[in-house]
Amino acid sequence: MVRRTATEVAVDRVQLGDVYARVSVVGDTGTRAFVLVPGIGVSANYFEQLAAELNEFGPVVALDLPGFGGVPRPRGRGMGIGEYAELVGTVIDRLGLRDPILVGHSMGTQIVAELAAHSPKDTFRSMILLGPVVNPAERRLRTVLLRFLQSCRWESPRVARLAIYAYLLCGPRWFARTLPEMLAYRIEETLPKITASTLIIAGEYDRLCPRPWLERAAELLPRSRIWIIPDGAHSVMHAQAEQVAKLCVEHARRPDAPDVDEAELAADEEDTPAHAEPAKQLAGQAEELIGIITNDDQKIAAGKTKQAEALEDDE
Repeated sequence: MVRRTATEVAVDRVQLGDVYARVSVVGDTGTRAFVLVPGIGVSANYFEQLAAELNEFGPVVALDLPGFGGVPRPRGRGMGIGEYAELVGTVIDRLGLRDPILVGHSMGTQIVAELAAHSPKDTFRSMILLGPVVNPAERRLRTVLLRFLQSCRWESPRVARLAIYAYLLCGPRWFARTLPEMLAYRIEETLPKITASTLIIAGEYDRLCPRPWLERAAELLPRSRIWIIPDGAHSVMHAQAEQVAKLCVEHARRPDAPDVDEAELAADEEDTPAHAEPAKQLAGQAEELIGIITNDDQKIAAGKTKQAEALEDDE
């Protein structure tokens, strides 16, 4: 097997019926993989900071799902949370991953929760929910959009640029078709069925995930704990990637530990995230976009690798 560097991204596809997931893999060492599932409208690039930190623990598998990140959507129909979960499960089976750690963000928390709840017992021992949605007390579209906008003011400029890029690739029609599926999915009814030890992480300023909702979610889960990241917003895995990665790794190693070492994490609270060199970052994004337009996975992989290298160069 040819060893990949810590920043080299391999891209492949996993087909299920008339749809496929684009699978980006970083790293090829370690016994357990992290499987990263992004939220509505966005792509695996949202995990660029987190994937770099998790890579030291094991392979990192980040997914672009149908309709998002330039992956074609199914013709003539929408997709529900259950269908997305089935596709993620197919990716895990096809890659031969054993006991992977599921990490979902926003709508991705619904997808990994659905997958874990309907998988045989002990298929997944550990799961991380980043900003779980939707708060049952605020399920209305207008309220959810307001809470999202309130959270956006605390996001970094890089997250804003990633969001604009991703939403343009997604397109308003598919976003509008998927949003009702997200709003209708009752994650509170799924959580009690999950046997995996679950860590819930949210940002201090994530208005989509207020403390009462997080506490209720934790109570519904048979095995769970909560961690609030100071100064974090909804995309907490980007600006506070190092802290989130430490939490994820510690939870994977000790899923039933009473708590994480607060002193070690507190030392990182003043850290600032890496900011990629702009020219190289933009060049990588442009190459990735060309690969998406031309349906060239090798060019997509080259663009993603270039963006990862830009992050590493700035550290």
